[in-house]
Amino acid sequence: MPPSTLVGRDGSHYPIDTPRWRAADGSPLLVSPLPGIARGDVDTSVRSQWRYSRALPFAMRPVSLGEGCTPMLDLTVEGITLHVKPEWFNPTGSFKDRGSSVMVSVLAHQGIEEILEDSSGNGGASVAAYAAAAGIDATILAPESTSDAKLLQSRFYGARVDLVPGDRQATAVEAVRRSSEFFYASHNWHPFFLQGTKLLAYEIWEDLGFGVPDAVLLPAGAGSLALGCSIGFGELVRSGAIEKPPRILVVQPQNCSPLVEAFTAGRTEVSREPGRWSPTIAEGTSIPVPVRDREVLDAVRASGGDMVAVPETAIGPAVRFLAAHGLYAEPTSATVIAALPDFLRHGSISESSIVVAVLSGSGLKADRSMARILAEPHGDGDHRSV
Repeated sequence: MPPSTLVGRDGSHYPIDTPRWRAADGSPLLVSPLPGIARGDVDTSVRSQWRYSRALPFAMRPVSLGEGCTPMLDLTVEGITLHVKPEWFNPTGSFKDRGSSVMVSVLAHQGIEEILEDSSGNGGASVAAYAAAAGIDATILAPESTSDAKLLQSRFYGARVDLVPGDRQATAVEAVRRSSEFFYASHNWHPFFLQGTKLLAYEIWEDLGFGVPDAVLLPAGAGSLALGCSIGFGELVRSGAIEKPPRILVVQPQNCSPLVEAFTAGRTEVSREPGRWSPTIAEGTSIPVPVRDREVLDAVRASGGDMVAVPETAIGPAVRFLAAHGLYAEPTSATVIAALPDFLRHGSISESSIVVAVLSGSGLKADRSMARILAEPHGDGDHRSV
C-alpha cells in the first residue's frame, strides 16, 4: 500500500506526521486505509493496547498508562449471552483512554507543548491524564452541567478547566473558536484518536481467540467507538485475519439521537436544525451535531448494522440491571442493555448471535445521574429486567 496520509472529505491529502486536526476545507480528517496486522504481529509481551502497535501508521514512543486489555465478561440479557467489555478498567475510567493514549503519543512525537480539548467529562479527564503523563499543558472546556466528578479528575491531573454556558454543542463551538490560540487536540476531531479506538477491535479479536463476533453493540455520542471498530475490523479483513467484519449496532437515547434519526430516514448526515434535542441522563451522548456523522453512518450501513434510540425511561432500569449483576456502569453505557429488545425485534441479532457489548464508562464518573436513578421509584424486580 502507498505511504499513509491524512485524508479530508474532499479527497485532499496531508502529510501523516504534520500536526493537523482538520482539512483545509474544514472537514474532519482520517488516516488513509492501512493494511492491518495478523496474529503473529501482536506483541504479547506488552500488557496494554500497545501490543497492537504494528497496526498504527508509524512508530512512536507510547504515552501509556496501561490502557486496554480490559476484561471480557459474560452476561445473559433477554435470552442472549453477551460478551461485555467494561471499559472503566482503563486508567481514567472510560474507553476514551484508548484514543487519548495514541493521540497524545503522536502530539508528543510532533513536539506539541500545549493543547485544548472540549468534553462533557470523560474525554476531558482522559486527555488531561495523558497530557500530564506526556508533560503537555492542557486546557479543557466543558459544559456547565458536567458532573463534578469528571471535572475534579481533570483538575487533579493539572489541567485548566473552563466551563462554558449552554449545551455540549456550545462547548464544541467555543473550542473551535479558541483553536487559534492552542493546538486543538479534540477527541472528536483529531484523526489519531480514532487510531486508538480502533485498537478495541483488535482486542475483541484476540479476546475471542482471534475470532470475530456477529455484532458489536456500542453507545454513541460522536460515534468514535463505532468508527474505531469499523476501521479496526476493516484492517483485520485486509490483513486476512478475519473474513468479514461484525455488524455495528449503535445506540443513542431518544432525547438526543441525531445519528439514529438520520440512519432511520436514510440520510447521509444529521440535521443541523438547532434546538431539536432535549437533555438526557446519558450525558456522554449529548452531541446534537457529531463531527463525523457521515463517516459513522457510512460505517454502520457498510457493516449491515443497525441503530436504535431508547426512551429516557428505559435507561435507569438498565443501569439497575447492570448494577444487580455487579457492573456499575454510567447511564451512557447502560443504553446498550436498554436497546437489546429493539435489536432482537429488528432481527439485527438473535439468541444464537455472538455479541460483544461495550460498557463505555464507570458509574463513578456520573455521580449526580446515578443518584437520580437511585432515587427514582421502581417496582419489585424492575432492576433485574430491561
